[in-house]
Amino acid sequence: MGPLFRVRDVLNRLPVSFAHLLMRIGVGSVFFTAGLLKYQSWDMTLMLFRDEYKVPLLPPDLAARIAMGQELTLPVLLFVGLGTRIAALPLLGMIGVIQVFVYPSAWVEHLVWASILLFLLMRGPGALSLDHLVARWCGGQNPPGDHARRSGEPLARTSV
Repeated sequence: MGPLFRVRDVLNRLPVSFAHLLMRIGVGSVFFTAGLLKYQSWDMTLMLFRDEYKVPLLPPDLAARIAMGQELTLPVLLFVGLGTRIAALPLLGMIGVIQVFVYPSAWVEHLVWASILLFLLMRGPGALSLDHLVARWCGGQNPPGDHARRSGEPLARTSV
């Protein structure tokens, strides 16, 4: 067996829920950092929302408060994997607003963030999450969309 196959086999043994956890932490960190920055520089935040961001339908101070509130709370839910699918929805909405009205040229970053959130919305947070524990406690089974592999369960053979 060649080294490439050995590496593939080692990677195949890693639980998919580890990737779910990394995705939750990665995308959550982006939003949480933005929320902290808004909180720490509130006057600058208000100026940006008033003069540069210009979110439609909302007064700038309300839009800034909503954005900061979501950026400081929803990522925490992602980090621990609690209400993950629900937390992903408003963050996807924020990405849409930012893409359309604020920074349309940053579509590559927005596509990456949206892809991760969409994956979490479709597949759930994985086994390394409070959602998984709550579902197991309430129903004794994996939550819908949680494709966590039980230890000892064989992996499907994949090509290199």
